[in-house]
Amino acid sequence: MSSARIPLSVVDLMPSRESDPYTRTMSDTLAFAQGVEKAGYHRYWVAEHHNSEALASSATVVVMAEVAAATSTIRVSAGGIMLPNHAPYVVAEQFGTLDAFHPGRIDLGLGRAPGTDPWTSRVLQRDAGAASSFPDEVSLVQAWLGPVQPGQHVQALPGQGSNVPIYILGSSTFGASLAAQRGLPYVFASHFAPDHLMTALDLYRTNFRASEHLDRPYAIVAANAVVADTDERARYLFTAMQQRFALLARGQMKFVPPVDDIETVWSPEEKAVVNRMLAESHVGSPTTVRDGLDDLVERTRADELMLSAETWDLGDRVRSFELLADAWGM
Repeated sequence: MSSARIPLSVVDLMPSRESDPYTRTMSDTLAFAQGVEKAGYHRYWVAEHHNSEALASSATVVVMAEVAAATSTIRVSAGGIMLPNHAPYVVAEQFGTLDAFHPGRIDLGLGRAPGTDPWTSRVLQRDAGAASSFPDEVSLVQAWLGPVQPGQHVQALPGQGSNVPIYILGSSTFGASLAAQRGLPYVFASHFAPDHLMTALDLYRTNFRASEHLDRPYAIVAANAVVADTDERARYLFTAMQQRFALLARGQMKFVPPVDDIETVWSPEEKAVVNRMLAESHVGSPTTVRDGLDDLVERTRADELMLSAETWDLGDRVRSFELLADAWGM
């Protein structure tokens, strides 16, 4: 399959500038979703993060509802719901409700990470063993979104029988194994944790069991893609994201403007950490990034790419995805 026929999708972490009110972040989110829909992207997924000054994607389902209402064709999902933070029954109700409002446009990505720091994780999680119960809780969500079973006394309404598509998210081999066992599509978070990408994909494909959901593996690979008219301009825009990860290494959750020389901002140790975390980042002109993503598809045999771009200005972010869409032949 040629890269031009592989769907491109978008994951939005909702970067939030300290100087702006959250109302600006929310309006930017809707404008961004509308922009990527117009450009022809397949899905818009919003992440789940908590207690972060830099990322405003905490009330994921609420954001999804607003995005779905502001768009008309693009599929909308959580990328993902961090299941240890939520009761499976409530998740099924929420996504069944979203599907009832927007039939055929809603997906559900499920992950087992907390999406936050250890202190906030303790506040969010229902019990200390929630993460270890992830496979069982995925089964519960599947059951409450699936057909009613004989003798079933508790139903998720709306939700029951909606069969909202479920995707397993991961950055290790754990999620890959679970997705393979359940015959579910798998999304690898190589946009910030690329170390185990190839190992996880190989494990997923090798152990995949066909199901009523899929007859063959379906792998989505997440990566960063920052596109501008020139390589130099794109590298400048990318420094905003590089700085966010450098600050994260210092324990600071901030989103800051791009800089002319990133070498003046980070230490050698921070540079090494950031470069490892952002190794699957494609930055440059449309041709540069298209070629890089072509290589990513060839290396991973991805069925779909899920792309992130954290630029300081909304206009640059929308423009980045427009330029890539044109280069990709969408």
